[in-house]
Amino acid sequence: MVNILHIDSSPRGERSHSRELSKEFVSAWKAAHPEDAIAYRDLGHYPVPHVDEAWIAASFSPPETHTPELAEAIRISDELVDEFLAADRYVFGVPMYNFNIPSTLKAYIDQIVRPNRTFVLDAQGYRGLVEGKKAVIITTRGGDFSATSPFIAYDFQEPYLRAIFGFIGITDIQFINANSLNEGDARTQSLSEARAAIQDAIAHW
Repeated sequence: MVNILHIDSSPRGERSHSRELSKEFVSAWKAAHPEDAIAYRDLGHYPVPHVDEAWIAASFSPPETHTPELAEAIRISDELVDEFLAADRYVFGVPMYNFNIPSTLKAYIDQIVRPNRTFVLDAQGYRGLVEGKKAVIITTRGGDFSATSPFIAYDFQEPYLRAIFGFIGITDIQFINANSLNEGDARTQSLSEARAAIQDAIAHW
């Protein structure tokens, strides 16, 4: 049995392309692998807190030294990290906002990128602790940020996600990027290509 964590980050509901595509991936996967367990977190509708000064103090000090206040400050983060580490694979639905990710997803990432939980600094430098995992990240973009587009330099979404998850040890990442969703006829083609990529990913994931 494989444990999958499915995360959406769009504040939209039925109008969200990223939610629609990530749901299609998970539904198709579940149909093919009914024995697998799927946990779901909706960051767009139920955002997690941003880090604050107490969180930082708790994150960079041993748990046994925590006061009740510091223990409470880090409690949600501990729950999120435990949930994240319990998964074997991840499916993310991520819309592009201002060339990057939604602030809800950034807040979540800040909660789970934790010293001595998901990465460590040792004599060799920084080392990710989340090893042997796989991720599929489905992104949706209003414009064309594909490799041949003149706007590729404005894509800070995929590079950031690849870098931050690689930092904590997740390097087996497949991106399915649906571009040009604000461009009429191009949207239909892009969604069709994304759905084909989803089916291919399910067959080889």
